[in-house]
Amino acid sequence: MYAVIVSGGKQYKVSEGDVIRVEKLDVEEGAKVSFDEVLLLHDGALKIGTPTVKGAKVSGTVLKNGKAKKVIVYRYKRKSGYHKKNGAQTALYRSED
Repeated sequence: MYAVIVSGGKQYKVSEGDVIRVEKLDVEEGAKVSFDEVLLLHDGALKIGTPTVKGAKVSGTVLKNGKAKKVIVYRYKRKSGYHKKNGAQTALYRSED
């Protein structure tokens, strides 16, 4: 059995026991999370939503709050001495379904 869910504008293929990393949710560690936007569900028979499967829900628990690897942005223009370094990190949650 597996499903395709949407969280944070991204799609994830999940099945029972999978651990996924999704973008920031407003929940604490150990809290239950349910994903209502299920695009596809396969439990012996394939159910494809238009755009979502009615009545389908995927639930899990938040295992850990954390951050993704830092993304370094480096701008450089040759011969003019211009260079600028900047970085950004995305908050992530690890969830088990």
